[in-house]
Amino acid sequence: MQQARHILKSTFGYDHFRHHQAEIIRSLIEGHDVLTLMPTGGGKSICYQLPALIRSGTAIVVSPLIALMQNQVDALKQLGIRAEFLNSALHPGEQRLVENNFLAGDIDLLYMAPERLLNEHTLNIINQCDISLFAIDEAHCVSQWGHDFRKEYQQLSLLHSRFPNVPRIALTATADQRTRNEIIEQLSLRQAKVFINSFDRPNIHYAIAESGNSRDALWQFIAQNHAEDAGIVYCLSRKNVEVTAEWLNKKGRTALPYHAGLGQDIRQRNQQRFLREDGVIIVATIAFGMGIDKPDVRFVAHMNLPKNIESYYQETGRAGRDGDPSDAWMSYGLKDVINLRMFTENSEAEEQFKRMMLQKTDAMLGFCELTSCRRQALLAYFGEVLEQPCGNCDNCMNPPETWDATIATQKALSCIYRTHERFGTHYIIDILTGKDDERIRRNSHDKLSTFDIGGEHTSVEWRGIFRQLIAHGYLATDSEGYGVLKLTEKSWPLLKRTKTPQTVMLRKLRKISKTKKKKTSSATRVMLQTLSAQDQSLFEQLRQLRSRLAKEQNVPPYVIFPDKTLTEMAIIKPVSASQMLDISGVGETKLNRYGDTFLHEISRAVTSNCKI
Repeated sequence: MQQARHILKSTFGYDHFRHHQAEIIRSLIEGHDVLTLMPTGGGKSICYQLPALIRSGTAIVVSPLIALMQNQVDALKQLGIRAEFLNSALHPGEQRLVENNFLAGDIDLLYMAPERLLNEHTLNIINQCDISLFAIDEAHCVSQWGHDFRKEYQQLSLLHSRFPNVPRIALTATADQRTRNEIIEQLSLRQAKVFINSFDRPNIHYAIAESGNSRDALWQFIAQNHAEDAGIVYCLSRKNVEVTAEWLNKKGRTALPYHAGLGQDIRQRNQQRFLREDGVIIVATIAFGMGIDKPDVRFVAHMNLPKNIESYYQETGRAGRDGDPSDAWMSYGLKDVINLRMFTENSEAEEQFKRMMLQKTDAMLGFCELTSCRRQALLAYFGEVLEQPCGNCDNCMNPPETWDATIATQKALSCIYRTHERFGTHYIIDILTGKDDERIRRNSHDKLSTFDIGGEHTSVEWRGIFRQLIAHGYLATDSEGYGVLKLTEKSWPLLKRTKTPQTVMLRKLRKISKTKKKKTSSATRVMLQTLSAQDQSLFEQLRQLRSRLAKEQNVPPYVIFPDKTLTEMAIIKPVSASQMLDISGVGETKLNRYGDTFLHEISRAVTSNCKI
């Protein structure tokens, strides 16, 4: 461990281990298997990268997406670490060169997808090499109950039988107890040491908006809070991805689409721009994001409900990896609730799997309709207790009002019953609000006792009521996909007005604030809190220098130095190599590569300020 601490400082530029890093690294060095759960941005990679530099041989890193291996390898090469990847992006000649270097023992870490690793050709090469460890990243992909299931992951148990003396580490940021058990079972990690860190990301502010016009709400959120920041916007369909990206561009932001229907070259180009340029917004389906290590993503926005809390946690976790304040914002409405339930109920999966997915759907809907602290509920889902409300979610900062909706619920249920459970939400609301409609007259529904009995609520308010009644299980939708409302067992006591009175408490619709705030990015606000005017000016100069160097080398700026390192430079203003080494994130390799350049820029700025 003394050697590990030396490498942590000299190579990675950090003085101290975080979370359970030290125990995990010690276990791997000693040859034990490990399962670790660590939140995104918690430093999972260093848990296997550092032991790979201490143990003899090459570390094999299993990563699910080949598009991200290049960035991981680029970052390691910046540290002077011999890292390569093997995937289909390489030409045959390039692949042979990597394989030859692997056979010669000239690679510290080798990245590959599970499909490549399981190839008999690759396994034969591995048999001829000295392997230090196997790192299985995004290990939740092994779970058939999970949100990112990859069947190839389940075959990775052969590593245990084929290479019994090589330690393995499985890493994930997202796994409930069932998924953890399945990772252990499927990967034969029964003897592994398990390290579970807190799932809490206290720097992320969670907020959910009940919005009928989510695109306008999205723009208001971005304009008020992240006018210049990088972010990710998730949409359900490819069409909405492209429409939303085009719309944001017209609003003056650089927004790029990303979905599986785009050509691989377009996806890769857009991803590279997002990683390497400042202030770019990527608009994507869930096909984007796994393994993204861009530290300064200041917001993640969802335009539709995720399928489950695991997906929500995984996707929102891509914000604020650097620990600075960031936002997880979601807009959803009645259609999302209906579609999510319908998607789950119409699944062709086996009944046991279907029941499990329905439970996950209910948990996601329940999370949206909470009136209490969202962070407490999110952590509780993963088995973690947060004693006090977080103070950094919409419900804590702006507690929602509730109201006794029992009578309104009975009116709604009665109207559905009297129309024989044959109509959707729009039609039922039209009856309740007494709309003069030819279809209603043709069906003689204007003669019903429930016609025009709901005028105390607007159509928008009724949509919110129906959304919550579906979310709370008082109503369901038809399985054919027409959105027809059906009564559930839970609704009958209210309809029959049983002797035991029932009360239905619902959230009041939260109005979107129209107050305009100063259009300053959250990142800039954080900097202004910690830097003086002169320090802020120096920070911007260092960022420009970093951008120039990154473009010259065709790498993302953050792999040279993250913002936190530049901030510390701007405050401390080192004047020597030894002082530069005291800056967090500056190791010996980066000092040799960039030390003189950044020291010169700092000296020039300080001299210029002195003259002023």
